[in-house]
Amino acid sequence: MNTKILLTSFDTWRSHQQSNSSDDLLANISQIQSLPDSLTFLRKLPVDSQLAANLAIAQINQLQPNIIICCGMAESREKLTVESCACCDTEILKTTVNLEALVADLAVTEISHEAGKYVCEDLYYAVLKHIYDSQIPTQCIFVHVPILTPDNTDKIVADFLSIVNRLTMNYSISSSHMR
Repeated sequence: MNTKILLTSFDTWRSHQQSNSSDDLLANISQIQSLPDSLTFLRKLPVDSQLAANLAIAQINQLQPNIIICCGMAESREKLTVESCACCDTEILKTTVNLEALVADLAVTEISHEAGKYVCEDLYYAVLKHIYDSQIPTQCIFVHVPILTPDNTDKIVADFLSIVNRLTMNYSISSSHMR
């Protein structure tokens, strides 16, 4: 079974930014030849809540991915952070992915319960809401990516690949139980 995975990243939004670390990470991932699953990249989403959500949801409807990993930059963080939930006003939507198992033993990854109150959280909320409202069997997480440096890039890429592989393995196991 070929697991379809959608990976998203954002463009820059401040004049001092040469690039967005979420897109830098996906650029690194896209160069790896040995990835077994079907990866679709939706890179450099505009830093506009409504437009980013519309583009992502359109891609979700077209691709019908099994797994969605949305990525955004977190300049002030030093580790990959997987977001547990997204908020909009008083509503909180949580991922259905077991994050503790997902990040167990990863070197530079931790769970966060604060998605940022900006376009990252807006996108995560919109995608989770679309999944819930449409009742599609898709797993979704949001990963915040720190600034990539020569010292951390290999570790960040390795942890991110572990996340992709673990999600793929978990999806394959759960979908085989549904048959």
